[in-house]
Amino acid sequence: MGRLEGKVAFVTGGALGIGAACARRMAEAGARVAIADILDEPGQALARNLGEPARYLHADVASETEVARAIADTVAHFGHLDILVNNAGISGANKPTHELTEEEWDRVQAINVKGVFFCTKHAIPALRANGGGSIVNLSSIYGLVGAPDVPPYHASKGAVRLMTKTDALLYATDRIRVNSIHPGFIWTPMVEHHLASLGGDADANRRNADALHPLGHIGEADDIAWGVVYLASDEAKFVTGSELVIDGGYSCR
Repeated sequence: MGRLEGKVAFVTGGALGIGAACARRMAEAGARVAIADILDEPGQALARNLGEPARYLHADVASETEVARAIADTVAHFGHLDILVNNAGISGANKPTHELTEEEWDRVQAINVKGVFFCTKHAIPALRANGGGSIVNLSSIYGLVGAPDVPPYHASKGAVRLMTKTDALLYATDRIRVNSIHPGFIWTPMVEHHLASLGGDADANRRNADALHPLGHIGEADDIAWGVVYLASDEAKFVTGSELVIDGGYSCR
């Protein structure tokens, strides 16, 4: 029997990168998985690849209406909900704070913070009806430490860290566990785009990112997905409000 046998998961930003890895590993562990994203083509392809345990749903997490509909559709299709993985996120504009526009700031908060709020809000009734469950919020090392770049992103991930602790306390009596994961640099389209935005030699940028991590390299999406599988499983039944740091040692400094 798989570690997530019989469980139903809803994964945001599930079409690519960390979200796609989470969907794959949870499906392999026995879960049925709703993959929510706005990237329809790769999302649908992933669902086809995973087969019967998976379903793709178009949902922009910045829209409460779309989130509510997608979670309701997931419960209607699979019968219940056990796991919410709040993974969807963007890095946003890489400018000093004084150069940012209101629109650039708000766009990151709408996806990275309000998206977590909307998904949690609409998942809680289903998790309560199911007798409990697990919420896993993807924060970042930059929810723990600072860096002199992408201010909206860092602010959003700090918010996710403390939203996690608040909801862990609020819903503990409902047997709903809420934990955050804090990845270091992971080789995903977001990180690839970020490194490309720095300009200069792409290989040098990659080597510099590798060197930030004491283990000597940036991570892979599966490094995070296995952490999600653990927190979603009954193996983590006594774990809530925690920060699982998967960063190759980056934040040890």
